[in-house]
Amino acid sequence: MRIGIPRALLYYKYFPLWSTFLTELGQDVVLSDVTNRDTIKCGVEQADNDVCVPVKVFYGHVLEFKNKVDAILIPRVVSTEEKTYTCPKFMGLPDMIEALEQDMPPVISPSFNLRLGFREYYGAFRELSRKFSDSSFKFLKAYSRAHQALNKHHHQLLKGFVSYEQVSSGSQAQKFEASDYKIGVLGHPYNIYDPFISMNLIERLKRKGIKVVTNEMVSPKVVRREEASLPKTLFWSYEKEIIGTAFNWLRTRKVDGIIYVLSFACGPDSLIQVLIEQEGKMNEDIPIMSLVIDEHSAETGLVTRLEAFIDMLTRRKKASLN
Repeated sequence: MRIGIPRALLYYKYFPLWSTFLTELGQDVVLSDVTNRDTIKCGVEQADNDVCVPVKVFYGHVLEFKNKVDAILIPRVVSTEEKTYTCPKFMGLPDMIEALEQDMPPVISPSFNLRLGFREYYGAFRELSRKFSDSSFKFLKAYSRAHQALNKHHHQLLKGFVSYEQVSSGSQAQKFEASDYKIGVLGHPYNIYDPFISMNLIERLKRKGIKVVTNEMVSPKVVRREEASLPKTLFWSYEKEIIGTAFNWLRTRKVDGIIYVLSFACGPDSLIQVLIEQEGKMNEDIPIMSLVIDEHSAETGLVTRLEAFIDMLTRRKKASLN
């Protein structure tokens, strides 16, 4: 079968896992194209007005698969650890896509919910494998190699790569000279790695000779330690990663500045934005710029704000040397 995987949302976290698993079971994985203006246009036309731009982008990628694949893989990711949840929209994605008034390929939607324990997670993969093969040997081999691929991907990110595409293309991790600025780009992977909706933010910084680090370059152990300092534990899985990283950068001063990329109309993003800014007031040596994106974001506005932010870092550095 030709199985479509949209190049959006959780693709940026789990594509090596899903792709390897399906490929090992003998399926042909088909990716949608890189996000472009038509992708967003189609997504905006079909999605509800109230959803954030990454979800609208997801709709656009899914619509590319019409008459092109036999099925579309849209996992229902409920939780990635105990006592947490992902975004409610991630849980409802399969239903939202199936409700489209389009003649679309069927949706394959395994449910991953680690709130229910590892056995439930393992069982979801076993159930998915049965759609393609009854062989227990093939399943175990596919499951093992898929998680090896995901672990390798995470290891590469920790070493300084900035996206799955960079890892898969065989590119080298960016080298950092001590004299350069280091800016932490904070946010969900689908916001900061998608070159279209982020308006090539990471590449713009790199072209200016700036070292870019992202939240995926901070070890989970450090993130958990920093996030645990909150008076109340967050129950959003992916927001915990962002806030733990932000606290680490602010408290250790490992970056010269932070750019937080968040989606307009995203409730969890807005909440942790306040928490990050509060922490930033206690560590004023590290400037923070929040960059809110939606389908109307203009490249000119980004360039102007980015130039001003870098100029401020330059002036602060000169002032500290005097």
